[in-house]
Amino acid sequence: MGKMASPTGGSNRFPLEPVVPFEPVVTDTLPSGEEWIAQIKWDGVRMLAYADGGQSRLFNRRRNERTMQYPEIADIASYCTADSVILDGEIIALVDGKPSFHQVMKRDSLRSETRVRQIRQAIPVIYMVFDLLYWNGRWLLDHPLRQRQAYLAELIQPNDCVQLVPSYPELQAMDEVAQQHGLEGIVCKDLDSTYVLGGKDRRWLKKKHFRDLIAVVGGVTHRAGTVNALLLGLYDETGQLWYIGHAGSGKLTVQDWRELTDIAGQLRINRMPFVNRPERFREATWIQPALTVKIQYLEWTEARTLRHPVIQAFVDTPPSECTF
Repeated sequence: MGKMASPTGGSNRFPLEPVVPFEPVVTDTLPSGEEWIAQIKWDGVRMLAYADGGQSRLFNRRRNERTMQYPEIADIASYCTADSVILDGEIIALVDGKPSFHQVMKRDSLRSETRVRQIRQAIPVIYMVFDLLYWNGRWLLDHPLRQRQAYLAELIQPNDCVQLVPSYPELQAMDEVAQQHGLEGIVCKDLDSTYVLGGKDRRWLKKKHFRDLIAVVGGVTHRAGTVNALLLGLYDETGQLWYIGHAGSGKLTVQDWRELTDIAGQLRINRMPFVNRPERFREATWIQPALTVKIQYLEWTEARTLRHPVIQAFVDTPPSECTF
């Protein structure tokens, strides 16, 4: 695997090393101006697709490889005419016409090709492509978004597994549509914006209708011998883990809870990992803070706990990154 070409340099060698994508900033108010467009915010897994004519690979935003998990997406030549390319997008799984983070994580968490083949038909995925970083030996990071989108339209041939994300100039209307259909929200992008690797600024804005975060599991409770709730925490700037609430409802199946019971047994510790005392202190079984989970919630309380937290799915985020 060759060394990564400099985004600003003159090397034409295609980089297979993964890069960190550009991220939007959270906003409560929509921007104004003709330079802004809105795209649906898909509740899926951010994924960059890399091809150099000989190899195709997929890496998520944390630069973890996911080529094996999504073979239909990894076949980049089947939907992209470029000889070499880096695409940016979101892999989603639909349930009743709406993206389901829980479903796509069932694919994302697989670690064997046999299991991928078994579950591929049961959980089909779609790669929603929205940006182009590199094309036939050239970095496009300094090109405006409107130009990168025009190139994308030339290169991508949509199919059942791959679609181009549409853009709309009516920001307010798209925000209302997303809310009416129970979608996560919208992303507003400045058509003049360049793409900054590892960057995050207000040229891309995300307005969400559901709040969510990634939390650490520091304890569990049981009912009839099976785990029935998670005790959640976040780290502060000094590295102390604070209890922020417990969650027992959400997308986990009966089988998920059984598997979690086995895992919790292996992670069990004698000392409470939180610096503050949880509500369910007496019922809790403490576990090593190794599991991380995506939680959807209504709001924060004055006591700095989550109101109505709901479990979405377990994720591979390092516990140390789960901070306030």
